[in-house]
Amino acid sequence: MTRNKIKKVLIVDDHALMRNGLEAMLASESSFEVVGVAADGMSAIRVVAELQPDIVLMDLTMPRTSGIDAIVQIKRQSPHIKIVALTFHKEDKYIHATLEAGADAYVLKDDSRTELFNALANVVQGKQYLSPSIVDKVVSGYLSGGAAATTDPSWEILTHREREVIKLIAEGKRTRDIASYLSLSPKTIEKHRTNLMRKLDLHNVSEVTVYAIKNGFTTD
Repeated sequence: MTRNKIKKVLIVDDHALMRNGLEAMLASESSFEVVGVAADGMSAIRVVAELQPDIVLMDLTMPRTSGIDAIVQIKRQSPHIKIVALTFHKEDKYIHATLEAGADAYVLKDDSRTELFNALANVVQGKQYLSPSIVDKVVSGYLSGGAAATTDPSWEILTHREREVIKLIAEGKRTRDIASYLSLSPKTIEKHRTNLMRKLDLHNVSEVTVYAIKNGFTTD
């Protein structure tokens, strides 16, 4: 493969051993070149802007800024960059939230090396890719009308903005007050509220408030 066809890859994971392992794995393939690494979502956003990689391998659960949040911002700034989510999370809510954020592929960390390279090959061709171990789960979820998972969904699937909105809702602020505080339109706030309630399987403001208090979104 000629040099100009080599795909530049950024690795984002908060565990050094995982970053090192992925870097070594990709170094064995002449089609890819690791051009940088990042340990959290916030750093990833900055490094992507600097290096403009072709592909980002993105962990989801990280300090400071989550992988899902980073995916949203990276895709907003550079929609041409392909993002492969690489995670241990198999829950429906994580999968759906990650794909909605704009990820091009979803691969599990306990998948094989072959699956990771299959994902990379697919995104390079402009295709989406899901780990075979979660395909049945995703299809079943859609066929059943998106039935809620048996475990409580984690707040980590929320974007940074949705976490701001849930906090302000729990503090008793009305839509127009939240919009003014965040310098957004009321319509945008309503969209964020609808999205976060759907992701967390909450059905009214009371449930939102209870969830926010339980998960530490409000201050004493």
